[in-house]
Formats: sequence, C-alpha cells, structure tokens
Amino acid sequence: MNGGPIIAIQVDNEYGQDPGAGYFEDLEAIYRNKDTGLDLPLTYNDPGMGRSFINGTGAVDLYGFDAYPNRYDCAHPDIWKPVPENYHEYHLEVNSWQPLYIPEYQGGSPQAWGPNTPDYTGCYALTGPAFESVFHRQLWADNVKLLNYYPLYGGTSWGNIPYHGVYTSYDWGAAISEPRTLGTKYTELKLQGLFLRSSPEFYKTDVVANSTEPDLLGSISTVGNTSLTFVTLLRNPDTEAGFWIVRQKDSTSTAVSRFKLTVTSSLSGDRKMQIPQIAPAITLNGRESKVIVTDYLFGTSRALYSTASVLFAGTIDGRDVLFLYGDSEQEHEAALNLNGSPTVTNLTTPLIKIQQSSLSSSGSISIITFAKGIKGLHTVHSSRERLVLFADTKTAGTFWSPAIADPNDPHGNFWSIGTNETVLVGGPYLVRTAKITKGLLELTGDFDVTHRPSASVEGNRGPEGRKTLTIIAPQSVTKASWNGKPLDFEGSFVESACRIAGLPEDGFATGNATSFIEGIPDLSANEWKYADSLPEIREDWDDSQWVVANHTSTNVLFPMWYGDGRVLYGCDYGFCEGAVVWRGHFNETGVEKSVNLSINGGQGFAASVWLNSVFLNTSFGNSSNSANNVNETDQLFVFPEDALKKGQDNVITVLQDNMGLNENWYTQDQMKSPRGIRGFQLNPSGNFSEWRVQGKVGGYKNFPDKHRGVMNEGGFFGERKGWHLPNFDTSSWRTRNISSGLPDLKAGVGFFVTTFDLDIPTGFDIPMSINFEDLDYFQNRSVGTEEYKPYRAIFFVNGWMMGKVIGNLGPQVRFPVHEGILDYQGANTLAVVVWAMTPNVTISPQVRLRVDGVFQGGILNIRKSNPGWSAEGRE
Repeated sequence: MNGGPIIAIQVDNEYGQDPGAGYFEDLEAIYRNKDTGLDLPLTYNDPGMGRSFINGTGAVDLYGFDAYPNRYDCAHPDIWKPVPENYHEYHLEVNSWQPLYIPEYQGGSPQAWGPNTPDYTGCYALTGPAFESVFHRQLWADNVKLLNYYPLYGGTSWGNIPYHGVYTSYDWGAAISEPRTLGTKYTELKLQGLFLRSSPEFYKTDVVANSTEPDLLGSISTVGNTSLTFVTLLRNPDTEAGFWIVRQKDSTSTAVSRFKLTVTSSLSGDRKMQIPQIAPAITLNGRESKVIVTDYLFGTSRALYSTASVLFAGTIDGRDVLFLYGDSEQEHEAALNLNGSPTVTNLTTPLIKIQQSSLSSSGSISIITFAKGIKGLHTVHSSRERLVLFADTKTAGTFWSPAIADPNDPHGNFWSIGTNETVLVGGPYLVRTAKITKGLLELTGDFDVTHRPSASVEGNRGPEGRKTLTIIAPQSVTKASWNGKPLDFEGSFVESACRIAGLPEDGFATGNATSFIEGIPDLSANEWKYADSLPEIREDWDDSQWVVANHTSTNVLFPMWYGDGRVLYGCDYGFCEGAVVWRGHFNETGVEKSVNLSINGGQGFAASVWLNSVFLNTSFGNSSNSANNVNETDQLFVFPEDALKKGQDNVITVLQDNMGLNENWYTQDQMKSPRGIRGFQLNPSGNFSEWRVQGKVGGYKNFPDKHRGVMNEGGFFGERKGWHLPNFDTSSWRTRNISSGLPDLKAGVGFFVTTFDLDIPTGFDIPMSINFEDLDYFQNRSVGTEEYKPYRAIFFVNGWMMGKVIGNLGPQVRFPVHEGILDYQGANTLAVVVWAMTPNVTISPQVRLRVDGVFQGGILNIRKSNPGWSAEGRE
C-alpha cells in the first residue's frame, strides 16, 4: 500500500516499552514484511509524555503522545485546567526530527457508573466550543502538525461492555453526539477544519517566538485594561506567511481583553505596523482564541493582514475567494488588494467600510473595517478576479464546503489528494454531497426541523419562514437541486457573488417533530409478555449439563483469596460476557450457618445469592462516590432457619454481573481480570462437594448468534434460550406489563417482551431512544441515594443488546437506538431483562420510545439485518 488517504499505521496504543518492546518489534516485523504490501510509516501513541518507542527496541517511525488537559470533572464544567505550554519544548527535546504528533487529544470525557455521576451534557460543556477554541489553537501554537481527536464520535457500547469503567453510552460529550446529532462543538471544529484546509502555508511553519520572549514582549499594546493577552508567532519559512495565535495569558480567565498587535509583513516591506489600523482594537472574549494572519494566501492573492477569522480561502472557478467571519459584538479589520472591476459596488450594510491605505510596499491597499452589530452574510468585494465575504460567527457556522469529487476517482473526496474543487453552501444543518454536471449543482443534505420554525439562523430563512440556501459556485452553474428537488432560483453566478435558493414547498416538510412524536407507539400501553428468567434457584433445577468448575490453576495473575484450591473465575470456563450463574453444592452436616463469598465483577457490579430457593442478599459493588466504585466485595451471607435441607445436598446459587475487564495501560496482563468468585468458605466449617457454572450459551467460541457477535449475549436463562430474538414465540407466556415489575415483589429475574410497528417516512433522519423514565431522578437529583431503585435491566431491540440500566447507580436512563437496529418501516421486538436485587421493594420500570430529533434529508435505504430466533445452539 503506497499512496492514497491512508498515511500511517499505529502499531499499538498506550503500551509500555519496558518490558513490552519485544512484542512491539514482533508486530512491526509483520507490518514491514514485504509480503504485506505496506509502505507506510509506523506510529505509536504514548499515554502521556513518557518517551516510549522513540529510540531503542521497537522504535517507531513517528512517535506521538496523548493528552487530556481539561481532565474529567464533568460535574463542574466551568472549572478549567490551564492549557499545557510545554508540548513544543518536549517535542524539541525528544523527537525534533519528526513532526509533532498527538494521536489522541481530548475530544470529550469518559464517565463512570454512579451514583452522583453527571451525564454527558456536563462533559460536552467541559470540552465545548470554548475549550476547542482555546486548547485546539494552543496545539497549533505548539506547532502540532498531525492531530487526532478522541473521540469525534463516541457512539454506543452495544452488547456487554468490554471495559468496566464506563456505562453503555460512549457519548463522552463528543462533537458528534451518540444519536449522531451535530451541535456547537461540531460547528467550531468545522470552522477550524475549513481554516486548516484553506491554509496550506500553515502546514510548514516555525515557532518564531511567544510572549515569554523579548522579540514579542512589545507586540501587545493594551486598550483600556491591563495586559491579559498571550501571543505565539508561527511563520512559514518559504513564503513569510504569519500566523499570530492569541489567547488570554490565563487561559482559564473569563475576562475580556482588548489590544492592538504590532506585526511585521513582507508585503509592507518588513516594517512594523500596529493592527488594527482603524478599528479600535482586537477583542478576545474570555476563553477565546484567534489566529490573526499576515501575508496570507488565498488563491493567487495575498492579504496583508486580517484580525477577522478565516473560514475559507481558495479558488472557486478561477476566482480567489476569501471568506472572513467574526463575533458580531466585536470589531474586525482586514487589509488586502481589491483590484479588478467589481460586480458588486454597494455594500449591503453601513457597518462595513473600505478605506485606501499605502501600507503595502507594492501599491495601494484597501483596509476593510467591520463594526459591531454585523449579522448575516455580506459581500465585501466581488469581481471576476476575487470575491471577499464577511459573516458573523453564527452565520459562518452554517456554511459547508463539500468536495466536488470525480466519481471515477476512489480518492476523489479526499482534499488535495483527489480534488481541490468545492462550492460554499450556507444554511442547512448538514451538506452531505455536492456534484456539478452540465451546469446543474446537485446537493444532498439535511435540514433540522426538530423545532421548526423557531430555530432560525441569519441568512437561513427566506420570506414567510421559507428555508433557503446560500450558494457560492462556479458561474457555469445555472441551476441546482437539493435532495433531487430543484431549487428555486434562476440565472448564473456572474452578476452576483452568491445566490439565494429557496427550497420548493413540495420538497420540504411543513410540519415539525410533533407529527412524528404523535405517531410513535406508547410502549406503556402495549401488551407485554412475561416469563421467569431465573429457574436456576428452584429446588428441582438440574445443573448436570453445566460446566464443572474444578480448575486448580489459572492464567489470571490475581490469585484466589481463599477456598479449597478450586479457581472460580468465569473467563477460565469460557464465560466472560454478561451474567454468570454459579452453583455450589454441599451436604448439610449440622454445623453450616453461613457462607463467606468474595465476588469480583468490576466497577459497579452486583451479585445476588440464594440458598436453595431462599434469597440471602445482594452484594453491591458501589459506594457513595462514583470515583470509588469497587471491583470486588467480601461478604458474609447468613443462612435463615429452616432454609437448609438436613443431611441432603444444598446449593448456593450466585447470580453475578460481569461489568467488563480492566485495561492494560503500561502494565501488561491487567486485562486478565479475576471476574468471578475469588473466595468461598462455609462457616464455621464445611466443604463444597462441587461447583458448576453457566454463562453465555456456547461460551467463547460456540455461541450461536455469530451475526450479532461475541458481546451480544450473557448468561441469563432467557438469553441462553434466545427469548430476546425476533419471532420467538411468547404466546404461551403470561401477560404482564413491565411497569408491574416481578410478581410478589420478589428478588429474581424476569423477562419482558413486547412488539410494535413503526411507519416512519423515508427521507428523514429521526434519532430515537429507549428511555427508563422511572429513573429520571438521576437527571434531576430529586431524591437521595437511599431511594434509588435496586434493580438492573438489560434490553434488546430486534435481538441486539442496546443497553444496561442500573437503577441504584445510574446515571444513564436514555439509550439511543439507531435506524437499522430499529426497523423504521416495520415490526420491532423489544425484550427487557429485569433483575430485582432486593425483595419487597416496588420495581416499576417505565419504558418509553422517544424521538430525539427530526432532520429532513437523511441517509436513504438503511440496511436492516436482524435475524430471528432459531433453536440451533440454544438450551
């Protein structure tokens, strides 16, 4: 493999060089074997600045390290950490001959099981657009040239979770939310990404100096306040293009800074000049960063400077285009040559003024000032040679610049590799594709109609609330379409800088989300079928076909705490995912009064214990602090009077939840977690004659549902039978609404199944979620922890395990379920396994299907693959 969009291969992630270098070297030998056909640099992600694999055994071609500088306190998103200021120095010290690479930079924050854990809205705020503005541009100031955000999209940990430190949602507060919606974080990333794509001179820069150095100490002149501003200068050594990255000295500050900046420019004969020249000042809001450019290339033209931000710079149809933007409550200024005969001669607002200046050594230059109060998009200058636009930040955020790709080029959508051709489209929630064929511009994308018509954006709505698009395209374009519907404009792009195109009424929904919400079935009114899913505690239960748990050795590094030499770790017997049921047999001799069990299930686990058919207690792996959820408990279970069968075989049944395994980090083999029973002892004495264990049917290798994969099922009885799969016949089951909970308020496990139909029209992207509304107290903190409901649930949608609910921990109560898992035009099966962990407590799950957004456009023809029940391989 040589060429194309794949530029490197990461050998492994966060793996320690000592003592793991030999393993790394073995992997590299495989990648570098000539038979693989790979000709790519090998990379590595160091968990912090640990200097691993830069030199020595296993050294990679390109070293990188990860960073989570604002950490994880999503309960207090307004409390920031300062931006790190040592990345550039570290890079010069350890691998200056390579580009500075950060393969995993904070794009959100993970959260553990509760209690008192905030949901991911706090993480979104902690790492929101202000964080992106300051911390991302500090990376640019450090001269980072290869960067990956983790995560851009977190998504859902469907199935049983492989890592115990997080819950089902892997949203993280990422730029793209779990149900795939786009918000202000994505918009800020888009603005940054378009600037970087538009600025090839930024790809090669030297760090010239920053405000800690004498060369730049005098470059900041305050306006009306003490000096709050910090600046770093990067310059392209070949073209002299300058990138002045400014932020608050105290990056956590919310104060406003107003200043002027002394810069040098090759276009001005390298003489110093203070900018802005006419506008009162450059303004930085608290927790804001900007890039001020000098000698900046757009197309074949150069701007002397701009204190306004750059959205797009490049060429469209042979015309140099510069699209600037800025906060409407701030002043901005740019200086550039506006040669050419303008086709637009009247500015659309008096808040934009153009004055001539002799700043340039090569002739007259135009200084453009943008006063406070500018909203919407404005054409500053339009000629056949160049186009200059300005918009407020909110309007700029609605613009997209899709690649115009050659359909015959497999790399056609990769900028600079397959194409450099684009158009600008403002207004829609999302532009998916753009294509130009014989004067027709074909656009596909989405409009957000969730809250229509209230969610108006400047420049995004025409007369009488009609949706519009703003398009900048080649003059050869004479017509356009949106999702196959013709747009309502005529003419070309010769006379006007851009065209306003209205969507035809028959091509756009006139309603809003209400009509879709009203059509969603009310699951509380559905018919639910119920069956007991813990028959293993019955007196007559036969476990003779189960696996005998008689191992006396293990590959797990963590030893048994106590017992008789037998190892009771689920993974050793092939049961590593989800619930596992253990049954320990002993003959009653008259002395057994209790049993000690040490149970390990990972953070936030639980295990319920029965003696014969009598419930003893549940052991909970949690505390009052989400940062201190425990992996393991050691507990005494006392036998009630008359629960033992005198002189006969008695059975201790343990239903245990496996929350997932540990991660390795620098230490090897931590993932070999001792999930299971780490200690067992009858008190004051006694011996277990036999232990048997059952988890997921088929274990590691022989599980029957290969389509949904190894993580989809656990060891609850109903899972082993396949009750969660579509088309399983529940007609003989009793009818019982899930809100009624388990019969007789008993501790145990029940299986609830219902079916419902959806009839969502095509051409819409409508995220939906399953909500457990009886647990809304995790959202509003309306009750104390003593009132949290002691139950767990897992649920399956059309056979896919889509969520784990913990009623006494939380925090997750809303579970997005994507189209394709849900059949939007057909029948659906919802199965919920309810585990009541304490008797005589009312458990009343309130399960609802909710609409989380309505977007017109969407991805058409979502493939569904939800195989139904089969007896093959089932118990």
